[in-house]
Amino acid sequence: MSHKVAVALSTFAQYDKAPLELLKNLDCVFNNTGKRLNREEVVALCQGCDGVIAGIEPYDNYVIDNLPKLRCISRCGVGIDNIDLEKAKAKGIKVLNTPYAVIQPVAELTIAMAFDLLRKLSYHTALLKGKNWKKAAGSMLYGKDVGVLGLGRIGRRVAELFTKLDAKVYGSDLCPDKPWATACKVTITGVEDILKRCDIVTIHLASDKENPFCLGREQFAMMKSGALVINTARGKFLDEEALYNSLKSGHLAGAALDVFTEEPYSGKLCELDNVVLTPHLATLTVESRASMELEAAQNLIKGFSE
Repeated sequence: MSHKVAVALSTFAQYDKAPLELLKNLDCVFNNTGKRLNREEVVALCQGCDGVIAGIEPYDNYVIDNLPKLRCISRCGVGIDNIDLEKAKAKGIKVLNTPYAVIQPVAELTIAMAFDLLRKLSYHTALLKGKNWKKAAGSMLYGKDVGVLGLGRIGRRVAELFTKLDAKVYGSDLCPDKPWATACKVTITGVEDILKRCDIVTIHLASDKENPFCLGREQFAMMKSGALVINTARGKFLDEEALYNSLKSGHLAGAALDVFTEEPYSGKLCELDNVVLTPHLATLTVESRASMELEAAQNLIKGFSE
């Protein structure tokens, strides 16, 4: 008997049709709304489904309780904090993800954001588009102290790229890979030391209920005057109001954010010309989306067969 599956991502197979070929023998329903689903919409789409290819829409206690046939959630991406893992385990639902395809695109965006902030690319683009030929001196990455908060797969790749660009890299992690750090010339240290020392601080933490983290007013005050902050991990790791105040006061020189506490974002950071903002697109490249979606489809099929 064919399995019924839901594809919750509204942009699935937009760049490559190979994942659809893998799913062609399954009874598929798709999210055709063009937007991220809320919990009621997830329940409606996935009714009667054995599996779902999931994005970052919620799979909480309510959703899982209202999908009694669900047996596999195949997350297209790495983060699974939108899924109630305890509830899924109790219901016998397999949760799978695609942790490797996201590494390079997130790392590359982080580096791009660092250069944008240092050389004021977005700032000058806005000026010139306004017919204003005005120049402001930027800074070089060479020789800068860069702090990487979180040395998982993505954080390690970010650190490696910064070291190859001749920055001095410091990293913090609950369980650091010390042999890797030595080989890659990354200095392992504490969060407070990174905040006080580094010219650029970039966040690459994983969600951890036992060790919650957020850069707020106190942490921004610790940072060097003129420092830069980059967040491509999770919106909750950064207090946007405190960041706005620190940028507005001139203590921090700039920030780049791809993730926000509420999305779509339209808050006060949009008012500042020393902020680079992107709409949660760190993994959105043609190559990485095709790879992630193919792996998510493969995972779903494998989940049914195991």
